[in-house]
Formats: sequence, structure tokens, C-alpha cells
Amino acid sequence: MRSLRIFWKFTRPHTIIGSTLSILSLYALAYFTKPESLVSVKIFLLSILSALTCNVFITGLNQWSDVEVDKINKPWLPIASGELSKSRALIIVISSGIISLGAASLCSRSFLLLISLILFIGFAYSMPPLKFKRGHIAAASAITLVRGLLVNLGFYLHFIGLVWYSGNFPNVVIPLIIFVSCFSLGIAWFKDIPDTKGDEGKFGTLAIKQGRKYAFYAGFFVVTPAYLYLIFLGIIDFFPQSIFAIVIHSLALLLFIISSIRLDLKDDKKIKMFYLFFWGLFFLEYLVFPLCFY
Repeated sequence: MRSLRIFWKFTRPHTIIGSTLSILSLYALAYFTKPESLVSVKIFLLSILSALTCNVFITGLNQWSDVEVDKINKPWLPIASGELSKSRALIIVISSGIISLGAASLCSRSFLLLISLILFIGFAYSMPPLKFKRGHIAAASAITLVRGLLVNLGFYLHFIGLVWYSGNFPNVVIPLIIFVSCFSLGIAWFKDIPDTKGDEGKFGTLAIKQGRKYAFYAGFFVVTPAYLYLIFLGIIDFFPQSIFAIVIHSLALLLFIISSIRLDLKDDKKIKMFYLFFWGLFFLEYLVFPLCFY
């Protein structure tokens, strides 16, 4: 039981939950919009397995690569706290990568290519010589490319049996790509705000380069227009589900603004609570978006 608890902490649960919800949401979107082209249940289950083990590979490698930084910023993480050795963590990371590629190969060549690209970006994010997370532009770009474009477009096309690199770009998924891309920038900038102490001299995050307030408002002024964009779409492209979408997105935006106004940027604990709340809004969008096409 203790081993499972340590493994669960190692996976960074909020990212696992986010990945699970995004995949289920994209499958539901495919079901509501292209039911005649939907992949089999077997392919769907293999896709989930591949995606989640890919997630473990990326988040696990990120922890494995910078233990000393985590001892300052996130001392509760398994490797930093000493609950999990680096050698065992590396076994988990490598095994996850192998399982992810193996499951993807049983789906299709295009899906294998998609997962391989995501794994490569995840590897390059944490490991030299590229190590994208050393600079805020490369780090934010990598997170946004994966969560905003590759996951949403790639998995949706995969679920309706199309190859994502053939020029197919379905209109139905464009608003989600735009919104999640903006949200991913927020994730990239918000997550580094409470970590300035450990990151100083090691990573050029936006919070270190320009200050905490700049990093926070950069995220705020990217996420707020993203919500307004979805609300505007609901108004101009009115259909029965639009009222539901307008109300939910308006309430989510209101909560985001209120939480932002109340946030004390000098209090690391409150910033981390805000960051988890922000992930909650991320979860909410993947619950709401497919229902707009139900």
C-alpha cells in the first residue's frame, strides 16, 4: 500500500487527472461529432494506457533530472523526500516510456508517431542538451505545444480514425486548441511563481527574469481573453447548448478573476493553492466542452 502511495505521488496526480479527463473528453467529443468513425473500445483503452504512461515518463523524468532543486521547491516529492531512490525512479520512467510506445504501436502508426513526438518533447524538456525548462520561452512553448495542440488535435483525429499529419484540421476542435493553449501558458508561468528560491541561478523562469507579479499578470492576461473567446463563440454561434456554455464559462471566469484579485503573491502557500484551483478550472473545461456538442 505504501508503494502505491509513493508511486501515486511520483506521477504528479494533478497531471494524471488532467490527462485522463482530456482523453475522455476528446473521445466523447469524437463520439458526439463523428460516431460513425469512432475507434474500437480496444484501441481506446490502449490509447489511454499509452497516454497515461507517457505522462508518467514525462513527469517522472522531470523529477529525476533535478532532485536538488525539488529538495528546495517541492521537498514532499518522493525522490526529494527520500521515499523513492533515483534508481527505482529511473526504472519506473523507462518502463513507462516503453509501455507507452508499445501500447501506441498496437493502435496505429500515426498514433505511435504522435506519442513518440510527445515523449521526445518531454525528454527534451528535462534533459540536456536541449533542457527546455532552463528558459521560460522554450518551457512554455513545449508545454503549450503538447497540451494545447498535439493532445487535442492528435487524439481527436486518432479517435475518428484520421492521421493528424495529413492536413486534417476539424473546426470542432479549434476552440479547444486555442483555449487550452492559452491555459497551458498560464500553467507554465503560474507553476514557477512559488519556486523562485530553488530555481534562482538554475532556471530562467519568467518569475525569475521579470518577477512574480509580471509572471502572474502574464498568465492572467492570457487566460482571461481565452474565456472571453469561448463566451463570444457561444453568443455568435448560438445553438441550444450555447446557454450552458456561456453560463459555465462566465462563472469560471468570474471565479478566476476573484481568486486572482485575492491572491497574495508573497505567500507561497496561497500561490500553490491558487495553482491547484487553476488546474481545477482546466479539469472543468474538459468536462464542459464535449457537452456543448451533446
